[in-house]
Amino acid sequence: MQISKNSVVTLNYTMFDDQGTVIDKNHQPIVYLHGGYDNILPAVEAALDGQTVGKVISVSMEPEDAFGEFDPSLVHEEDVGLFPPDLEVGMMFETRDPETDESAQFRVTAIDAGMVTVDGNHPLAGMSVRFDAEILEVRAATEEEIAHGHVHGEHGHHH
Repeated sequence: MQISKNSVVTLNYTMFDDQGTVIDKNHQPIVYLHGGYDNILPAVEAALDGQTVGKVISVSMEPEDAFGEFDPSLVHEEDVGLFPPDLEVGMMFETRDPETDESAQFRVTAIDAGMVTVDGNHPLAGMSVRFDAEILEVRAATEEEIAHGHVHGEHGHHH
């Protein structure tokens, strides 16, 4: 079966920076619903379209096609008193804009002199990356998966 809209795709992947250093690798196969559901990077999804089990793809992406450009306006310093006492660098926090009700995630990048630096950029923002993947399985999505826009069951979303 070829990968097409509303296929459930199982794959293994390794992601590299522009120096060829591994920056991410799955430990269990990932499973996603193919076809514009924003479950995988669009450039990777485009490269997977029409492929079959056993194929290996390699996609090189500039920041705008991967995790976005680094946006310095998403880096803020806040008073340490606004955070829990067990605060550590690397912790993630979610905030919600009271006017738009949109949520955003921030990562603590530094704690110094009573101030906490938080960064709302994706950790890989501003990086050129290469995404290598091996296709392990392809199947047709169920009607429920299509309606929900994601995979259900093993390695997928559970309700």
